[in-house]
Amino acid sequence: MSVKHPIIAITGSSGAGTTSVMRTFEQIFRRENIKAAFVEGDSFHRYDRLDMQRKMAEAHERGNHMFSHFGPEANLFAELEALFRQYGVDGSGLYRRYLHDGDDPAPYSQAAGTFTPWEKLPVDTDLLFYEGLHGAVADGDVDVARHVDLLIGVVPVINLEWIQKLHRDKATRGYSTEAVTDTILRRMPDYVEYICPQFSRTHINFQRVPVVDTSNPFIARHIPAPDESMLVIRFAHPDGIDFPYLLSMLHDSFMSRSNTIVCPGGKMDLAMQLIFTPMIWRLIERRRRSL
Repeated sequence: MSVKHPIIAITGSSGAGTTSVMRTFEQIFRRENIKAAFVEGDSFHRYDRLDMQRKMAEAHERGNHMFSHFGPEANLFAELEALFRQYGVDGSGLYRRYLHDGDDPAPYSQAAGTFTPWEKLPVDTDLLFYEGLHGAVADGDVDVARHVDLLIGVVPVINLEWIQKLHRDKATRGYSTEAVTDTILRRMPDYVEYICPQFSRTHINFQRVPVVDTSNPFIARHIPAPDESMLVIRFAHPDGIDFPYLLSMLHDSFMSRSNTIVCPGGKMDLAMQLIFTPMIWRLIERRRRSL
């Protein structure tokens, strides 16, 4: 953690909806005139798309059917922690981009599924913002979570997470239901060992819970809409949280525990704006007083 160079991290599994949460933070940064250095978790995978396919095939030949992007063998955990540590010291560090399909590769004259060269973070940023799979990961001597000033988990209930992943991968990546299902099964051991424990290290978790039947996610024709769900917001450290104010602003909400608010799923963006704007103000004010 750092007063002069704070770090915010959004962590969640594939299909959890972390990209949508990132857009909410982009709105806050733009409105509050905050200059953020953006880092995507995919850029700290160890292998590009073709190399990952080869490594998976090699692992399969050795009898390892569980090799996945969720575990340490396919990621640069130490390099991610080094970036967070360095940024906390002096606001610098090395990062790169992973070029997804669509418009991502165009400015770089590279193929989709590849990494850009390592480069220095932009100078004079107010904070670092990370969004990806491993913002709170810990493995052996590596502990990424300890460097983060505001750590947020995005954790739909598992059936909803799978529905969102199935629909996304089929619609945008052209995968079949069977292929996505195989990926979910292959990742399950690493999901249990490396993804789930992160949500016990976060400061705040946002969990969307459908109120419609999602009992068989593999045949669901539609993703449950926000208005067909409730949002569970858990604060690890509720001291200083103005719960009466949040309840008054988030209509039809209630507290299920002393540190947990439940509100309609359609109010997720508003809830994030109300909760995170003052937290970001405090981080930036601390930074400015220290400079």
